[in-house]
Amino acid sequence: MEKKKLIVYWIATALLSVGMLGSGIGQLIRTKEMVDILSHLGYPVYLMTILGIWKILGVIVILMPGFKLVKEWAYAGFFFTMTGALISHLIMGDTGKAVAGPLMQTIFVILSWYFRPVNRKIDTPNK
Repeated sequence: MEKKKLIVYWIATALLSVGMLGSGIGQLIRTKEMVDILSHLGYPVYLMTILGIWKILGVIVILMPGFKLVKEWAYAGFFFTMTGALISHLIMGDTGKAVAGPLMQTIFVILSWYFRPVNRKIDTPNK
């Protein structure tokens, strides 16, 4: 069973990383698609620089060994970013790809966090 958990972890983490890295780079270089999305949602375009940098840094932290506490923060940041995007799209009445992307990324965040190996978790004292 442990091997299955590790496989789920790496698949979810890979999909999460590809999605976050791709959208982070797109936000940093301000692709037309990213500008259109943020503008449609009513957010300022300068927010893309902040989101892009944090997404790329979050992917680096999640993939590298160590830094367990910072990993927790990265997962939390990804969760808040993706659920915020999902809610924003739903409020605007968006459907399809606009909702599917943030929803799937939220699922990948949860799966990656939940199935992460013990050596990537914060050590907790025995009760």
